[in-house]
Amino acid sequence: METNERIVILDFGSQYTQVIARRVREFHVFSEILPHTTAAADLAARRPNGIILSGGPASVYAPNAPQVDPRVFALGIPVLGICYGMQLIAKNLGGKVHQSTHREYGRGTLTVKSAGKLFARLPRRLEIWNSHGDKLIRAPKGFKAVAVTDSAPFAAIEDADRQLYGIQFHPEVAHTPRGREILGNFVTGICRCTGAWTMASFIDRAVADIRAQVGKERVILGLSGGVDSSVAAALIHQAVGRQLTCIYVDNGLMRANETASVKRIFANGLGLKLVVADAGAGFLRKLRGVTEPERKRKIIGAEFIRVFERAKKSVGTAQFLGQGTLYPDIIESVSIDGNPAALIKSHHNVGGLPKNMKFKLVEPLKQLFKDEVRAVGEALGLPQEMVWRQPFPGPGLAVRCLGEITAEKLNILRAADAIIIEEMKRSGWYYKVWQSFAVLLPVRSVGVMGDERTYDYTIALRCVDSQDAMTADWTRLPHDLLAKISNRVINEVRGVNRMALDISSKPPATIEWE
Repeated sequence: METNERIVILDFGSQYTQVIARRVREFHVFSEILPHTTAAADLAARRPNGIILSGGPASVYAPNAPQVDPRVFALGIPVLGICYGMQLIAKNLGGKVHQSTHREYGRGTLTVKSAGKLFARLPRRLEIWNSHGDKLIRAPKGFKAVAVTDSAPFAAIEDADRQLYGIQFHPEVAHTPRGREILGNFVTGICRCTGAWTMASFIDRAVADIRAQVGKERVILGLSGGVDSSVAAALIHQAVGRQLTCIYVDNGLMRANETASVKRIFANGLGLKLVVADAGAGFLRKLRGVTEPERKRKIIGAEFIRVFERAKKSVGTAQFLGQGTLYPDIIESVSIDGNPAALIKSHHNVGGLPKNMKFKLVEPLKQLFKDEVRAVGEALGLPQEMVWRQPFPGPGLAVRCLGEITAEKLNILRAADAIIIEEMKRSGWYYKVWQSFAVLLPVRSVGVMGDERTYDYTIALRCVDSQDAMTADWTRLPHDLLAKISNRVINEVRGVNRMALDISSKPPATIEWE
């Protein structure tokens, strides 16, 4: 997607590269991540307002360390080097980087000697987050030190005439409290971006792009009911209307009332052409007797393809396949030895469709992060219950029903999960946490209900806080809410007589149980 303003981030393997891209977008400026091997001529052709060199785990002098095309510094485009990126600037332009005897990691204090444009309107002393072993001991000709730390005499450097800047710390992380303002000074001050990239402008351009790509042809889309495929469906529908047909596969592993909700929102509310494949019985037959998690996933994936193929035939000929692919799904990462390692997911919302289907892909969200997708969904008029719903695993309740999957156990799990969702929403907690759901454990225990002895299942409540699902911590829910959920589940769900709370973090545990 074209935009008048953009910042390009060259990735040198930092764990924070995507965070930098997100921070730039907070200023309503489009950002894109490119491999560090991108040639200067290719960068110039994109006409970016600025270039950011990310951090990285290597030493600039290490064998096979990732390098940058040195002609980047002669393009006349503002450049900001962060940590490893700053060391690359120094190495390429005549400075000297040396392995420090005192590694700086964690919190530190930066003293600003000369505010200039990078530290404009900021105090003289700043709390920062360091993560480096090497340090700059001699600045290149034309550069001056504008900030220092106790052990780094060149913690920030600049050559204002050439618009080249370097900082040894990480402004993109939350541990640098004023880091957003530093990045803002670069993006809006030095690069002179005005912040015209909004979700409204994105939608206008995406609709035009979809129409130009699709023309008069037909599009099919595998609708899962999740946020990504739902927003993609709404956006494609706005562009081409009835040329889009959505296929929703009811695999019998969905949450309570999921199919009815999809029909209500998309077929009735938005007027989309929707084909519902009722295939729950077939999935359960295939899963009979299976207990190993990975085998469950493979069976579900293979059966999904078979069902989708069958449903597709009822739609007729379509040239395009719509998908809710997001930016993190397609970003290339960089390994420590400097070789680009593509980490592109082989499947997304449609369950891993085979290449022999030979569709042309329509992926209108592939330049957006998750929170931006939610913003697009809101702008398109999708209801809050769809736009802000919690993540749901591709294999559905199969990975939350431990052991063998049966219709009886799924009904128990659905009922318990519905109570959890209802009480989380009623209490105001549902939209505050990353995920909250029920897990049916494959064990039974003795209980007493009334005057009768019971021997029933245990439900575990999993509720976590997270930013990106890479790490997570269990949520400290109020005790009265926990008591209410437990009381309702045990009293209302036949087959359950005990409830447990999962208080493990990720790592070492995962968010889902299988």
